[in-house]
Amino acid sequence: MNPQKQWFTELLQKKGYVTSVFGKWHLNVEPKGFDHYDILFDQGEYYNPKFRRPDTNGEYIKEKGYATTLITDHAIEWLEKNISDEKPFCVLVNHKAPHRNWMPDFPNMHLFEDVDFPEPETLFDDYTTRGPQMKTQELTIDRHMGYAFDFKVRELKNEPTLQYIRDSWLMAMAEMDSKQRATWEAIYDKKNEEFLKNPPVGKDLLRWKYQRYVKEYCRTIRSVDEQVGRLLDYLEEKGVLDNTVIVYTSDQGFLLGEHGLYDKRFMYEESFRTPLIISCPSLVKKHSVCKELVQNIDLAPTFLSLAGVEVPKEMSGRSLLPLFKNGKAENWRNELYYHFYDYPAVGSVRKHDGIRTKRYKLIHWYGEGSGNDEAIDFWELYDLKKDVMEVNNVYDNPKYVKVREALTVQLEKLRKDVGVTE
Repeated sequence: MNPQKQWFTELLQKKGYVTSVFGKWHLNVEPKGFDHYDILFDQGEYYNPKFRRPDTNGEYIKEKGYATTLITDHAIEWLEKNISDEKPFCVLVNHKAPHRNWMPDFPNMHLFEDVDFPEPETLFDDYTTRGPQMKTQELTIDRHMGYAFDFKVRELKNEPTLQYIRDSWLMAMAEMDSKQRATWEAIYDKKNEEFLKNPPVGKDLLRWKYQRYVKEYCRTIRSVDEQVGRLLDYLEEKGVLDNTVIVYTSDQGFLLGEHGLYDKRFMYEESFRTPLIISCPSLVKKHSVCKELVQNIDLAPTFLSLAGVEVPKEMSGRSLLPLFKNGKAENWRNELYYHFYDYPAVGSVRKHDGIRTKRYKLIHWYGEGSGNDEAIDFWELYDLKKDVMEVNNVYDNPKYVKVREALTVQLEKLRKDVGVTE
């Protein structure tokens, strides 16, 4: 993030808003445009995380408790002091959850024990129609998740795995106090008895890993649900909920076993699509659904528009206000551009960019390889109307030549629009 640019929070401050941010920051710049901040170190740990505030003189102070609850505690404490008729407020509540490694709070650890979650249709995807990028990536549930870090089987902490996974698990567990750790280990030792006694093999092992993964994810998400509800209840009790715009979103989607994968980074739908729920009682009809193509860069212009602040011409994105009434707007965008270039890095996902329209998706994998990876130049094209699972790459299908050519032209235009030079 460029600190030389004007942030939307600064513009809100000039309009008379009091502003604050709580929880995950994970940027290499100082918070700017906030009257108060209470941010985690790096991404933070789930248990006993460290926070930094303006009054800690640059130090991160460890607090006992569970991150999702503590972040909400801090936000409500600040709101209690700052809700007034004189000044409107803007609060960003950024939870660590559900970031890997999905450590649930103690009250939620036993949820879903007797539930088998439906397996994604593509859990056993063999990537037949995909290129070499799927053979070298390191984000499969089957081969790249750690027994201790991800599946919470501490007896197997020394099983061969990626070194950063083992190190991260050790750091996460080290943040617990002795009582927390003893409770944690007693719960998971009991959970793991049957697995260690009769470990599954082959496809059944992947099925076991999937169930453990998705259950840990949902147990962790439960705390987010509870704390978001707690925050909304607080605003309702204060009598300001109906006059407050609530935006529930994330920084990306997430793969939960689709294509046998976990994590994000890929342009496949489950990773590419980002949750977005907006409550604005005075402008948005309850339970309405908008199917237009929107992006997270649209949020800042939206916030400014709602506050009656002129949106700077140099600001990316478009205000969503025209969509609030009935989910439609004239001259709205018909395509989205995506670009992932963090390679080589965690997950070893190759560089790729692409275009997504309401029906089609064109992806270009490109670039020199690192280590044993070879250079790549591979295209994928999906007809999302006929192939919602994205398993049938029709790039070389003669029936889609015109579609492919048109999308390639559009993609090149989008690259120029956003200044892509690579």
